[in-house]
Amino acid sequence: MMKMKSASNTATARTAMNKNKKYMLSDSDRVFIATAREILTDEKVQQMKQYIQHGDITTYDHCIMVCLYAYMYAKKLKLDIDVRALVKGALLHDFFLYDWHKSAFTSDGLHGFSHPITAERNARNNFSLSEKERKIIKNHMWPLTLTRIPTSTEGWLVCWADKYCSLKETLLKKPY
Repeated sequence: MMKMKSASNTATARTAMNKNKKYMLSDSDRVFIATAREILTDEKVQQMKQYIQHGDITTYDHCIMVCLYAYMYAKKLKLDIDVRALVKGALLHDFFLYDWHKSAFTSDGLHGFSHPITAERNARNNFSLSEKERKIIKNHMWPLTLTRIPTSTEGWLVCWADKYCSLKETLLKKPY
């Protein structure tokens, strides 16, 4: 009887350890958090809270959700990604800083087609970006922008997450 109790205690201890492992941050989680903090605390990025994206969701919140879904999907699929590029591209993909509901036309053209260019220019002027990060931002509206196709795994993840979040924000009263 003592051995069974001991084995039971060992199994309980293992279960407790496994439960604790769920909450341990991986190195990629730490990069995610550090990069997100760097972007989200920026004064210009904070301005995205002033603009509604879809429904009653701000552009700021939309970009956070795109970032989270893209990252969670990459982790679930065990994809080998550049976490820093994914986070920067996702959080800055709609960094256009205007209310597109007031006028769909901008100096760069019709909002749906042109805002990736505006967002990339704003991001480039405010942050140090790699070519991959710039392309994630510029290409996130595919297939609407037929000639600007995502060129990296991170770009495809942001493109997918953007469509998913936009659909939720447009169709559901409480998307998150």
